[in-house]
Amino acid sequence: MAYLLSDINFKTVADPRALIEEGDAKYRANVEAAADRIVENYKRSPIVLLSGPSGSGKTTTAMKISEALERRGIRSHYVGMDDYFNTINPETTPRTPEGEYDLESPLCLDMDLLNEHFTKLARGERIYVPKYEFSRKMRAFEPSKSIKLGPDEIVIFEGIHALNDMITVTHPEAFKLYISARSDVLFEDRIVFKRTWFRLVRRMVRDYNFRGSDPAETMSMWGNVRRGEITYISPFKDKADFQFDSSLPYELPVFNHTATKLFQTVPEGIERFDELRAVLPALQLFGRIDDELVPKDSLIREFIGGGTYEY
Repeated sequence: MAYLLSDINFKTVADPRALIEEGDAKYRANVEAAADRIVENYKRSPIVLLSGPSGSGKTTTAMKISEALERRGIRSHYVGMDDYFNTINPETTPRTPEGEYDLESPLCLDMDLLNEHFTKLARGERIYVPKYEFSRKMRAFEPSKSIKLGPDEIVIFEGIHALNDMITVTHPEAFKLYISARSDVLFEDRIVFKRTWFRLVRRMVRDYNFRGSDPAETMSMWGNVRRGEITYISPFKDKADFQFDSSLPYELPVFNHTATKLFQTVPEGIERFDELRAVLPALQLFGRIDDELVPKDSLIREFIGGGTYEY
C-alpha cells in the first residue's frame, strides 16, 4: 500500500478531521479482522504471538485487539516478552560485530522459559511471568504477574521476536500476528517518504517525549535497530497468520512540528547519516495538523501522549 502526498496535503488543509477518521477507520478494520481470526483459532491454541519491529505500535494494537475480543466474549491477558530478558552476563550475552551488547538478538530472551510457559498455558496450568528491570539490566526476584487461563480466555504475547523459529516451530498452533508501518508516500510515482521512516519518526518523538532521550541518542541506535530488524524480525514475518499495516495517513502532519526540530540535530558522522539527514527535507513536504484533533484512543497517542491508554 502507498499514500499519495498530494492527497495527504490536500486533506490536511481542506478537512483534517476527515483525513484522521479515514486513517483510523482502516486501522480499526484491521483490528477487528485480527480479532475475528484469533477467535477462529483459539480452540486450537489460547496463545497469540504478536510481533513487529520497533515503532510499529504493537502495545496499542495489543490493547485494541483485547478490547475487540472482549466484545466477542473472550477475555485476554497481555504479556510483554521483554520481561523474559535474561540478566545481562558479560560472558553469555550476545554482542554486535563492534563488541557492544546485541540487545536486539533473540538470544537475549529466556526462550526455554517462554516455551515452558506456552506449554503450561495450553494445558490450563498457572504460570508466573518474570519481571525484568531494565535500569539494573537484570531479572527481578518477584514475578510481574501470574496467569491461569479459564474457559474463553487467551493470552497475547507481544515482542519483536514473537515469530522467531525458536518459538513458532515448537508451538505452530499459536495464532501469529505481524504488525508494522508498511506504506510509502509517493509523489508522481516516486517514493518521497519511506515506510521505515514512519517508525523512525515515531520512535524519535516517543523517545523525546517519554524516555528522556535526546535525538542524537535515538539516532545513534537506529543503525543497530535496523540490523536487528533485518536479521531477526523480517525473515519471520511471512509466518504470520495475519499481517497488517499500522501506518496512518495523518500521522506525519501531526508529528511534523516536533519531528522537524528533532531531525534538525542529526549529528555529523553518525551511522546511516545520509539516510537520517534525508528525513528532514522529506518531513518538510507535509503540512501540519494540530494534535488536539487526534482522538484520545488513536494509535499515535502511544508516541505523542495525551491518550486513554496507559503504557
